[in-house]
Amino acid sequence: MSEEIKFGTDGWRGIIAKDFTFDNVNLVAGAIALYINRRGLSDKGVVVGYDKRFLSEQFAESTAEVLARHGIPVFLSDKPVPTPVAAYAIKVYDTAGAVMITASHNPPYYNGMKYIPEYAGPALPHITGEIEENLKKIISKSDRGIYFKGKHILGKHIIKRFNIDEIYLEHIKQLIPFDDMRKVKLKVIIDPMYGAGIGYLKNLFDDLGWSAREINNKDDPLFGGNLPEPTSDRLTTLREWVIKTNAAFGLALDGDADRFGVIDSDGSYISSNQVLYILLNYLINRKGLRGPVCRTVATTHMLDVIAEKYGMNIIETPVGFKYIGECLFKERAILGGEESGGLSIIGHIPEKDGILANALMAGVSVLEGKSFKDIINDIKSVFGYKVSKRLDINCSREKKQEILDKMTTFKPDKLIDKKVVETITIDGLKHVMEDGSWCLVRPSGTEALFRIYAEAGDIAEVEGIQNEVRDSLGL
Repeated sequence: MSEEIKFGTDGWRGIIAKDFTFDNVNLVAGAIALYINRRGLSDKGVVVGYDKRFLSEQFAESTAEVLARHGIPVFLSDKPVPTPVAAYAIKVYDTAGAVMITASHNPPYYNGMKYIPEYAGPALPHITGEIEENLKKIISKSDRGIYFKGKHILGKHIIKRFNIDEIYLEHIKQLIPFDDMRKVKLKVIIDPMYGAGIGYLKNLFDDLGWSAREINNKDDPLFGGNLPEPTSDRLTTLREWVIKTNAAFGLALDGDADRFGVIDSDGSYISSNQVLYILLNYLINRKGLRGPVCRTVATTHMLDVIAEKYGMNIIETPVGFKYIGECLFKERAILGGEESGGLSIIGHIPEKDGILANALMAGVSVLEGKSFKDIINDIKSVFGYKVSKRLDINCSREKKQEILDKMTTFKPDKLIDKKVVETITIDGLKHVMEDGSWCLVRPSGTEALFRIYAEAGDIAEVEGIQNEVRDSLGL
């Protein structure tokens, strides 16, 4: 039902033909158009992009028509594009924002729609809240057609196709050690996971003269029968290719290329948390940058340890890259990231970008002349080491409410005999211990599910913390 359309942590998503229909897409497009017009931004125009999912191009064209009928010029992508490229187009064309048709890493039968405001980062809750209110007003009208039949005539003058691939990649080259990277010849494997990121990293590495092989790069709205999410368990093929070709590393992208995945030369998976502190160390010691660092409440405190050594502030946010993006453009953070595979840096747009993340990791590999595992060991020798793990626990709806009630009074003095020195409640329930270990219990916003994140000096301590918290809450 259209009345149930809600913007989650990263836009509205739904099952194609059940929730995500042309009628509902047009309703949301109309609500976005009202938001833009009421701010007097319609003359600036809007970018519309789309990924490789089933009917994404047609949904994008329908969205463009609705916006155009509201008198808003549209820059419509001439092909599937990554979310960060659509976001960067906002800056290129100085528009009032972008609408991206994508369900990112969700299953193939989903599609989605997100509005990216004029600052080129994820929409904050007050913006999506206003769009949702506009949507309710449209739905309550007896004649919805009024929102789709404006005085402006749809025509080529108001909808124009665009392609900024070369402009975007030139920008990425300015953010990575491109000249140093040209001095070496590496063999790398790229896995865009059948998504919108096909070709971007390969073109970048081809310009370097590297031997870059791309796998899983054909059009397939079923994503090869896999979820287009670059987690360790879904990168088996990439891992095999790296090992059998003796490649320096493998790099992966999710369905809309805003998340990243990294495989080391020996087939080891480099976690998002590890990527974040590798890149922070690079930005500080190789680029000479200083400034705030932002991370979500569920992301590694290795960032805190490194930042503290250099007198830099850490900003902790709720889960969701929209809050990281806010820090990037308001606080001028040099790095912002989350444990789920999203990051961006100063000088780039405040939107997560898997292409940038992978390109930066490639640059770090060249500058250090080492495997990622060896780079991690170097960091460990200076800053120590923390192991992170997330535990997902399903339960019934009734049980979920019971656990939520228990969480309001769960205030342990110790966890695995370590004194609790701080409790944080900005998103879920987080306890920090005296040695820097921590645990976060966070309920899913949509499912009967809890996530228990923990970080400590070794995996035994991590699992000990998770088990104690799980038993205490009755999960």
